[in-house]
Amino acid sequence: MKLTILGGGGFRVPLVYGALLGDHAEGRVTRVTLYDTDADRLTAVARVLAEQAAGIDDAPAVVATADLDEALRGADFVFSAIRVGGLEGRAADERVALDEGVLGQETVGAGGIAYGLRTVPVATDLARRIARLAPDAWVINFTNPAGLVTEAMARHLGDRVIGICDSPVGLGRRIARVLGVDPDRAWIDYVGLNHLGWVRGLHVDGRDELPRLLADPALLGSFEEGRLFGADWLRSLGAVPNEYLHYYYFNREAVRAYQDAEQTRGVFLREQQEGFYARMKDPAAPPLATWDRTRAEREATYMSENRDVAGAGEREESDLESGGYEQVALALMRAVARDERTSLILDVRNRGALPVLDEDAVIEVPCLVDANGARPVAVDPLPYHAVGLVTAVKAVERAVLEAAESGSRSAAVRAFALHPLVDSVSVARRLVEGYTRAHPGLGYLDRP
Repeated sequence: MKLTILGGGGFRVPLVYGALLGDHAEGRVTRVTLYDTDADRLTAVARVLAEQAAGIDDAPAVVATADLDEALRGADFVFSAIRVGGLEGRAADERVALDEGVLGQETVGAGGIAYGLRTVPVATDLARRIARLAPDAWVINFTNPAGLVTEAMARHLGDRVIGICDSPVGLGRRIARVLGVDPDRAWIDYVGLNHLGWVRGLHVDGRDELPRLLADPALLGSFEEGRLFGADWLRSLGAVPNEYLHYYYFNREAVRAYQDAEQTRGVFLREQQEGFYARMKDPAAPPLATWDRTRAEREATYMSENRDVAGAGEREESDLESGGYEQVALALMRAVARDERTSLILDVRNRGALPVLDEDAVIEVPCLVDANGARPVAVDPLPYHAVGLVTAVKAVERAVLEAAESGSRSAAVRAFALHPLVDSVSVARRLVEGYTRAHPGLGYLDRP
């Protein structure tokens, strides 16, 4: 079975390959094709993968190419993890937003909208190419903003594109761990959009264990989201939000922290990864150890400003371990390729599971997965506070899709102005101006 990784020179690719190395069953991935436009990045990542595979007789063969069509032909699965504009683009997204006093995070608020406007046209072109060159392939999308990009690709690939994210699975595991529950035996009642969802229940043998967590201040203070949001707020919600909701519930504090920070997250990652790829040009540099040190630093500093705002302290050692999106991707591929039925939290078209949104809206919910793909499980209605956020952000996503498809500048302004974290049409107009100056690729936004 052939897996193609778009963005194959990306820093997280060794996580995916490492997960594949543990799979020795019939029907496993035997060939991995890495596609990237940057030859140095491809070479660096290929060195890491070669060391990972050392001594493993049946390790998947690795091929690197800068030819997109070649990479796609014959693929059974396509893993999309591209970053349009690179980390330089992310840093610009953050700075333009912060200069206007609004959030510039890569997937949330103004920064997420700017990233979507850059990424959707490229993702749409990829979807068309995949439909033409690998029509039977299943596409696993991790490209951010994951829900928005998955919805854009679904317009050309239908249900053969499935979005994944490591946030829900990580949250579910942390809740299960503090409750003393085996996460593999738990059914997690999670619902929302990508980076905008809530755990409303954790069921084991038909019993919901979440009320036990919410009633115990000590337990609530013993894991990351409990410290991030605070026990009182979680009890008030009656649910545990995805960590990205901290940007919504504590927006003023988060914006101030990011404005006061020595450097933005995008700048930190840009400098860190430039250092990694530069070190990897040295033939004497140990590939796997160099990559692992960089990964550990990246994970330890994740959302550090938000944790500082909340007084949540450092991340726990167990939260720094891998086992997130790469394990979700592997479980998804196994279920589809071998008809190994399982349940996973994924980004898929709604199909009536969440009645407040239309059928084609991509949502993030538990799904039943088998050889026919992923089917969302019907969920209970959202409470009004969640309905407001989910429908508002979905309206923003639809405006981004309209702008990307038509080149409408007014649709882009509408996307910014409608977002709950951008509180002014005037600010929205200035954001569009600022982003079009920062990103020449947004020059397509020239129609009324």
